[in-house]
Amino acid sequence: MSAFPTPGGPTSSASSRGGAGDKASKAWLLVIDPQVIFAEQPSDWASPMWEAAWANIARLAEAFEGRVILTRWVPTADRSTSWGEYFEAWPFADVPASDPLYDLTPEAAALGASHVISEPTFGKWGAQLTAITGGSPRLVVAGVSTDCCVISTVLPAADSGAWITLVSDACAGSDQGNHERALSIMRLFAPQVRIATTNEVLSLG
Repeated sequence: MSAFPTPGGPTSSASSRGGAGDKASKAWLLVIDPQVIFAEQPSDWASPMWEAAWANIARLAEAFEGRVILTRWVPTADRSTSWGEYFEAWPFADVPASDPLYDLTPEAAALGASHVISEPTFGKWGAQLTAITGGSPRLVVAGVSTDCCVISTVLPAADSGAWITLVSDACAGSDQGNHERALSIMRLFAPQVRIATTNEVLSLG
């Protein structure tokens, strides 16, 4: 049996800890911020790793059909807070949330995901997500960028008791070095956070 959560359900060790029939009885695929701003040139934040990561996200989404959650980062934070200085530093991103920069990529939109949630914070763990998954879910996490919104979601989720499988080759960093550094940090949080490849999650590797 795979050592990682699979589309059909949790691992054997995890299932012994979870209540059958609750929202967390099967793993969810959580795809962080598959948006134009992070995926497509000429955006200053377009990840050079996105194309390769997306190929694996698409494989995972097919396997997790009906249990896919997409997130969006939106620029609606209060500008009287430190977010004001952040958007001063990145003025290209200081546009309305309705701007096409913040759209899902066409490929992500075409998935027809069960749920799409939008948050003004890097981390997507919160009330919107747990309303879907329950408070201590099993999450298979992919998306962009590994060193920002992904890690900002994974660590609070694990701290709250979620079981996390981070799919390394289905994540895209701001660059390869930052991607690897973020993975190294998240490895420190085992066993709450496990790092896997797409093949391992799909029980092919």
